[in-house]
Amino acid sequence: MVPQQGQKEFELKLEVEPASLRRLDRTRLIKLNRPSKCATEASVYFDTGKHKLHKKGLLLRVRRTEGRHVQTIKAAGNSAPIERGEWESEISGPEPDFSKMRGTPVEDLVTKKMRRRLKPLFETRVRRTTYSLANSEGAIELTVDRGKIDIGDDALPICELELELKNGDKSRVFEVARTVTDALPAKLLLKSKAERGYQLIDGTNGSPARAMPVHFPPPCNARDGFRTIGFACLKQVIENVPALAKSDPEGVHQMRVGIRRLRAAMSLFKDLLEDDQTAAIKAELKWLTGELGPAREFEVLTERVIEPLKKKHRMLRDGVPSFSTTLARKYKKSLARAKHAVTSARFRALTFEVANWLELGRWIKPEDDLVRSRGEVPIDDFAAEQLQRRYRKVRKRGKKLARLGAKKRHKLRIQAKKLRYASEFFEELFQSKKARRRQKKFRSALKRLQDGLGDLNDIAVDERLLAKAGRKAGRSRRAFAAGLLTGRDEARENEAMSAALRGYAKLMNARTFWP
Repeated sequence: MVPQQGQKEFELKLEVEPASLRRLDRTRLIKLNRPSKCATEASVYFDTGKHKLHKKGLLLRVRRTEGRHVQTIKAAGNSAPIERGEWESEISGPEPDFSKMRGTPVEDLVTKKMRRRLKPLFETRVRRTTYSLANSEGAIELTVDRGKIDIGDDALPICELELELKNGDKSRVFEVARTVTDALPAKLLLKSKAERGYQLIDGTNGSPARAMPVHFPPPCNARDGFRTIGFACLKQVIENVPALAKSDPEGVHQMRVGIRRLRAAMSLFKDLLEDDQTAAIKAELKWLTGELGPAREFEVLTERVIEPLKKKHRMLRDGVPSFSTTLARKYKKSLARAKHAVTSARFRALTFEVANWLELGRWIKPEDDLVRSRGEVPIDDFAAEQLQRRYRKVRKRGKKLARLGAKKRHKLRIQAKKLRYASEFFEELFQSKKARRRQKKFRSALKRLQDGLGDLNDIAVDERLLAKAGRKAGRSRRAFAAGLLTGRDEARENEAMSAALRGYAKLMNARTFWP
């Protein structure tokens, strides 16, 4: 049997509310193009009970439409959620056909034992309307999917648009998508139906999304590596919108982590990104950081200071409680500000433009020969160089940690955070037994240093928030409570400094894990 020839699928997904689809019908884009096809499609996704395929970044489905069965294998897009490998073949029935898997990524995985364990996990049923958008510049297939993901005892409604490039330049997909997003409040979607199905099974759909390991495509240079890291960070930002919209403080925190990771990646790869597009993206990320910051600051203050003190000093019935009520109102207001930001047109435009920039930005094809050659450095070499550079900065600044003022401590904290993010980004590049052993010790020490420095920074922020609230306290007991809280932070500061110093000492004793 001849091995299958896989193809690259370039597809952009947008999530929409069903009611807003009427606006799409009124756009010139749709008015000039009658639907080329309308059909009901049912797709069954297969995996083992332990989700072995999913954990390998693969999916296997059998789609039934118009009396035909089509088996599809996809690389799930961990490294490039817009462009993915796809292997498709028509089969005779509703069960996977193992003879059609030769030459695909699942060929070596699907052993006899695994074949017995493969089973249908969930099904998607959608009404799909397809429009063919073709001109002299290329052809794009626009599909509107309305339906649900069904796992048997639970279901999730879906309403999304898919723009798939059939031929032509990738930029055309983003041009059409921009026309759509200008016409209706469509949100960039980097999570496939399959991913949402697995999350529905696990009960994690809509939960705060943590950073996932970065997987680099082979072969990979520095330029491809940045795109991969950038999409991983953008995905984390977008996937925390549902949790933040439900006022989950962890959703705020994890979205901020995603933004910080993206900004840290831009710093690590800054030699490749010196253009006006990048500057505009940086400015918008800074805006979003500012919109989310107060909610996180008040949440940390409440959790680490106010609540413990209220339990300890019950006699301050008119002091800490009334003061904490004032802070609670400020927290509620800051959380509303964060929710407004991530549901705004500006946020939707930001996420879309970041994806466009990562995929097609001017940084990808630089005119400067030096910048171009820098981007072609193998990712392993680039990673080792950046890790060593960041490590030297932390080592140098940390020598004077005990004597540093708040501003210089903050700079050290930023350097430690960038080193930690870099070690996470490049983790899979150094996987020998010795490297893994060293990596574990190195990151443990770095985490202790960063946590200590983070607590010191939180204390400084707490003092600023408390001082501001205390000045506005109308009653003497509330002012007294503010002073008591500030006094408690002085004790926290000593503990945090000790933790940071221990973390730095451990880091200096740890062996680096890169060559």
